[in-house]
Amino acid sequence: MNKIETTLNADWNYPNRIFTGAGRINELASACKSLGMKAPLLITDPGLANLPMVRHTLVACRAADLSCAIFSQIQSNPTGQNVVDGVAAYKQGGHDGVIAFGGGSALDAAKAVALMVGQSRPLWDFEDVGDNWARVNEEGVAPIVAVPTTAGTGSEVGRASVITDAVNHVKKIIFHPKMLPQIVILDPELTVGLPAHITAATGMDALSHCLEALCSPFYHPMAEGIAIEGIRLVMQYLPRAVADGHDLEARTQMLVASSMGATAFQKGLGAMHAIAHSLGALYGAHHGLLNAILMPYVLEANRKEIEVRIERLSRYLDLDNPSFDGFMNWILEMRRNLNIPHNLKAIDITDEQAELVGKMSAADPSAGGNPIALTAQAYKKLFINAVNGV
Repeated sequence: MNKIETTLNADWNYPNRIFTGAGRINELASACKSLGMKAPLLITDPGLANLPMVRHTLVACRAADLSCAIFSQIQSNPTGQNVVDGVAAYKQGGHDGVIAFGGGSALDAAKAVALMVGQSRPLWDFEDVGDNWARVNEEGVAPIVAVPTTAGTGSEVGRASVITDAVNHVKKIIFHPKMLPQIVILDPELTVGLPAHITAATGMDALSHCLEALCSPFYHPMAEGIAIEGIRLVMQYLPRAVADGHDLEARTQMLVASSMGATAFQKGLGAMHAIAHSLGALYGAHHGLLNAILMPYVLEANRKEIEVRIERLSRYLDLDNPSFDGFMNWILEMRRNLNIPHNLKAIDITDEQAELVGKMSAADPSAGGNPIALTAQAYKKLFINAVNGV
């Protein structure tokens, strides 16, 4: 075993139990059993459901005497109805735990299903507002093992799920501490088939988590430290992962950076996510791609409050020009190299609904962590700038 393999096959406990390294998916059945599962429900998305990695996982679990079934009726932006359907499948199959398998959408939906299987209240009663989380019957929350197949959302280390209220066309955050998966398996071999453009978009999502956490005005020095190192990992390894999907070192480090980003954003998110959540609900666009496009516009809007932090970050990253402008140039150059569009118009989003986007973004929970408190009109202007690339 070489030095890289030794380094990248490791276990740690923060914020949950994390098994990292190539081939670690082979430990899924034992992980489920350690949590008392005998009949887990594997929840994934339709795109993964028929792929060999999922079929092999099901076969391996059944060979280990787990009565494992699959549920895959998950949209790219999971809805409340997806969660209701997942709960029905869980109960009908007599399941006793959840395997959350896939990208952020599948993981978010799976965590919400695990929460809801033991609740009598409707899903929206647990929206992350005030102390709604205290309404949860904690004994009813199913155990979760999370297996991410993309490196971006970091949902595997999160205590919340973003679920779309399709009736009102708005994304809502469902939260409870017990939604945090007990065990996470970060196996880079599950990500090697991810197309370059998805690798790029999800990797930029991880960057947005770290960057917004760093710039959030709230005090959480541990999260800030994690965010800074997560940004360094993205800078070093995302271009490699996009250029060569079989680069297991880069794939592993991007999975780690993704988990770090979602751990860090306990400190807060900001306008990137406030607008991205709104656009995801209205247009169904890819969340990571939205954050990637919005990133420079939000940075510029927040410049006066974050310039000192960004200069410090630039020195840590060893940029040639360790300043806000130097950092912005790096962001723009990386986006170009990863073929990220420069504006929202390039993905068929116009400013036709700018007024609504402004109002939705200002009301989004992520807006509370932005370094500058932006009004609905300010969000509207920011959105229009991002549409037109100015």
